[in-house]
Amino acid sequence: MTTLRTHRVDTGRLTQQITEAEGRDDGDVVLLVHGNVSSSAFWDTTMTALPTPYRPIAVDLRGFGGTDPLPVDATRGLRDYADDLAALLAALDVERAHLVGWSMGGGVVMQYLRDHPAAVRSLTLVNPVSPYGFGGTHGDEGTLNSPDGAGSGGGTANPEFVRRLAEGDRGEESPLSPRSVLAGCYVRPPLRPEHEDAYVESMLTTRLGDDHYPGDSAESPAWPGIAPGTRGVLNCLAPTHFRVDDLHLVDPRPPVLWVRGEDDVIVSDTSLFDLAHLGAVGAVPG
Repeated sequence: MTTLRTHRVDTGRLTQQITEAEGRDDGDVVLLVHGNVSSSAFWDTTMTALPTPYRPIAVDLRGFGGTDPLPVDATRGLRDYADDLAALLAALDVERAHLVGWSMGGGVVMQYLRDHPAAVRSLTLVNPVSPYGFGGTHGDEGTLNSPDGAGSGGGTANPEFVRRLAEGDRGEESPLSPRSVLAGCYVRPPLRPEHEDAYVESMLTTRLGDDHYPGDSAESPAWPGIAPGTRGVLNCLAPTHFRVDDLHLVDPRPPVLWVRGEDDVIVSDTSLFDLAHLGAVGAVPG
């Protein structure tokens, strides 16, 4: 049976919390990067299932789990997080690693590949954010709906969900409680995850505010009246700040596996978290 160990690593850039498998100090490193409003705890079952000789390491991104809550400079896109990964791997004396990224974490590992192609053995993307960012675009080329990225960024978060995160809501009386969002959006109903309580606790580690989740926002003359700000999580995902549409040009280019759930309602062309789609189906007026 695989035993997991969680500890903190001082990288000189920030102190990051990681989870490793006991006794698996050799073999190629598989670095697992979680998504938004979560933490490394979502990878626990994956880590226990990963066969030897691989060495799994799951990291908490800044502002999530037990990693230092340094502010997020959204004007750098996802580079704050990607640079954190580089610092972590350097501190662990890992020159090359297999990278696995889920949702926002998929964008983080794509950015890392773009910046450090020779350091990536392989890239696995699990329902990753688009290479054109999240929201505010249309078409196969990720064309901006508005030059200012209207319809994306920190102002698109549901304030009731944010409030319930801040209050540490562990119930499911509201459809916007973390547990209800987990059950209705992170997985396909009627599935209820075996480790649901642990996942809810993981979601509640999310740091909140303008420097974290959801981030600040700006007014826009274009529908729906809000545009990305310059700080925090949702803004670093906005198409005005994050774009890796030249990823196919990296050299050397590692093997890439892209896995997508066909019923995903978070990262998809019909995302329930994208104001443009909600507008198209009449859920958001105008």
